[in-house]
Amino acid sequence: MCGIVAYIGHREAYPILIKGLSRLEYRGYDSAGVALINGSLNIYKKKGKVADLENETAGKNVSGKLGMGHTRWATHGEPNDANSHPHLSQSGDVAIIHNGIIENYATLKEELGNRGHEFKSDTDTEVLVHLIEDVQQNTGCELEEAVRLALHEVVGAYAIVIISKNDPAKLIGARKGSPLVVGIGDGEYFMASDASPIIEYTKNVTYLNDGEMAFIKNGELTVKTIDNVVQTPYIQTLEMNLEAIEKGGYEHFMLKEIHEQPKSIYDSLRGRFNPQTGSFAMRSLKEYEGKIKNLNRIIIVGCGTSWHAGLVGEYLFEEISRIPVEVEYASEFRYRNPVVGEDDLVIAISQSGETADTLAAIELAKEKGATIFGLCNVVGSSIPRASHAGAYTHAGPEIGVASTKAFTAQVSILTLLAFGFAELRGKATKQDLRNAFAELESMPAKVEKTLQCEEKVKQLAEWIKDANNVLYLGRGYGFPVALEGALKLKEISYIHAEGYPAAEMKHGPIALIDENMPVIVVATKNSIYEKVISNIQEVKARKGKIIAIVTEGDDKVKKMADHVIEVPETSEFLVPLIATIPLQLLSYYVAVSRGCNVDQPRNLAKSVTVE
Repeated sequence: MCGIVAYIGHREAYPILIKGLSRLEYRGYDSAGVALINGSLNIYKKKGKVADLENETAGKNVSGKLGMGHTRWATHGEPNDANSHPHLSQSGDVAIIHNGIIENYATLKEELGNRGHEFKSDTDTEVLVHLIEDVQQNTGCELEEAVRLALHEVVGAYAIVIISKNDPAKLIGARKGSPLVVGIGDGEYFMASDASPIIEYTKNVTYLNDGEMAFIKNGELTVKTIDNVVQTPYIQTLEMNLEAIEKGGYEHFMLKEIHEQPKSIYDSLRGRFNPQTGSFAMRSLKEYEGKIKNLNRIIIVGCGTSWHAGLVGEYLFEEISRIPVEVEYASEFRYRNPVVGEDDLVIAISQSGETADTLAAIELAKEKGATIFGLCNVVGSSIPRASHAGAYTHAGPEIGVASTKAFTAQVSILTLLAFGFAELRGKATKQDLRNAFAELESMPAKVEKTLQCEEKVKQLAEWIKDANNVLYLGRGYGFPVALEGALKLKEISYIHAEGYPAAEMKHGPIALIDENMPVIVVATKNSIYEKVISNIQEVKARKGKIIAIVTEGDDKVKKMADHVIEVPETSEFLVPLIATIPLQLLSYYVAVSRGCNVDQPRNLAKSVTVE
């Protein structure tokens, strides 16, 4: 959730920190702060955006070649200056920034208070830095050893970075349950929540594993566990480039990412199948062939948009592969004592690969003997490393908080997997695969064509922007699309929206429909097309206003709906990749019309690394 960036080296740290915080602001934007060491330890922090912090530091001493910065998504303590990071120890000599939650902070705070510690914030983070200093003072050990010992007393999740004015050549980081990456440059080092603040300076990174610490001392990097076992860091090269995290001329990242979907779908599928031969080139399918052939069921876990992608996956696997599927909210799965066995495959879906609830669900399923397949976008993130097998979506960095291209990339891979499983289980012939692959190969061009509806969507956004409520309806593959469309609208425009299976409308939601209620219906031609038309007629009979997503050339729905958005004709199982695009654009332009901050909607953050 929160964004962390730190630097030690030969450059001035402040410009690196501020630029890094701007790139990390999608992870949290309640407040921001920096700590810099240049003889003294200078702390500047401010409620609000990174821009507010820049105003706060104008004309002040921001020199120093060791420093760290933080942009906050509030958990413990409301957003204000006092609760902003960095936080200081009792003496004011040690500073910390933190992403995560210290669950036993209240107990620790009481114990420290009894020993004379006084706290200036409501945060769990301040308790941790007091504890670290308390350990160091009581043991006389080095700072990194005090951090290690203190972390043994901590229950919860964290990514932390620590500096001390008494150790001006030392930078310390640690992680458990929240990501932390170390960038390795030429005589300089970086730490960050993700790679976006680092790629301008180096592409050589190592991702810390859970329970690991990294400390740079006198220009040398050491990685060890909190049990004091020295590790050999695995250094990898980032594939990301700087242009990928810039807006590229678009007003918002979200709009850029919507328009990147022809490429992100292509990149996600590229090299993984041959449409001429109907063959796969996915190592995970080959390695787990025996497991897939004998699966009892698939359990898909995810949160938010990833959960919606999982619902599409349920339709795909059950229809194409003929495997029973359950789709679970990761946050509920982990606390439900689920019945999971060795013959089950758990597919964990997460854009960031760091979603705390999904990680916990994976660990629970592994304990019960299930095989884990991770489907993520971020190379080197925690979920791929915790999985037995998996696939990256290759959608590229997604900066907008409201997920767009990640959804269609996830659905693309799930579609490919469904056919792969079908072949291994004898449910699909080579001709079935050739036909499906030909359809998949056409999707980037069809998505490109669908994006041409943008001007029409802009006009409809003006019509919807003053609505208090919006209802989204779909059936079959259109139902998860309706859920995703409703989520996008409420996320960034703050209009209450709900998605329903169209047939369920009669069981309650129809009571809401009147002449002021926009109803958005996924009504593309499919096996239950006539049923959807009946549902549209039910809405019109109650004076509801219909916007329908229809297959191009469809005149039947056009005569009933108030407005239609046409999309290219495609196979039923690929409708989510097409029908989602107009709904993403609609939510975007409604939010813009309402003056909302599209890329940084209130109360939300991109990567949910806390419970």
